[in-house]
Amino acid sequence: MANIVYCFSRAGERFLMSVLADWRVEGAENVPRSGPLIVVANHLSNMDPPLLACSIPRRLHYLSKRGVFIPIVRTFLRAYGAYPVDREGRDLDGFHWCRKLLESGGALAMFPEATRSPAGGMKRVIPGAALLALRTQAAILPVGITGTEHIGPILQNLAPTGRLRANIGKPFTLPPVDGPLKREQLEALATQIMLRVAELLPARYRGVYQLPEAACSARR
Repeated sequence: MANIVYCFSRAGERFLMSVLADWRVEGAENVPRSGPLIVVANHLSNMDPPLLACSIPRRLHYLSKRGVFIPIVRTFLRAYGAYPVDREGRDLDGFHWCRKLLESGGALAMFPEATRSPAGGMKRVIPGAALLALRTQAAILPVGITGTEHIGPILQNLAPTGRLRANIGKPFTLPPVDGPLKREQLEALATQIMLRVAELLPARYRGVYQLPEAACSARR
């Protein structure tokens, strides 16, 4: 049933974006077709999860803030592949759910900023994605999203407009850490992840993760 809900919703959103918006995906060939995968992206609006679902040719699962799991939409969100967590991401049940999903070869989409940045500039990362990647050694797939910042309330997802882009980078893994993991090591690895995302974005979207254009060009 869950796969039916996901596939039906994905097909409907793809149709709407194809008709109403200028939607393009770059780098789809970089997506591993199997194996544990953590998709990480910048977060501009409520449109980002369905945009990733439509742009990534794999069944995705998500973490979502607990507050949106109200009775009227809770069943749909669960079937769509979302799991409720605290906004700060400090949720052991959520971490174990993610780890189990990845260990079974699933694909998880994460927005490491943990909150939307409708002004476009990336915010400082919460290092949960880095910790999860270290513990599972799952491949990380960076994605740069542009154009969704003008889409506000969730109902606007039903009529997406504008120039929507998902720029998919090449997958990578984090180097294993010997010995006890220190907070500064984890934060440095989390920054590495977000810099990979920043490389896929125009400068005005990078926020605190600005970097030379030459570095971006070398990665593409």
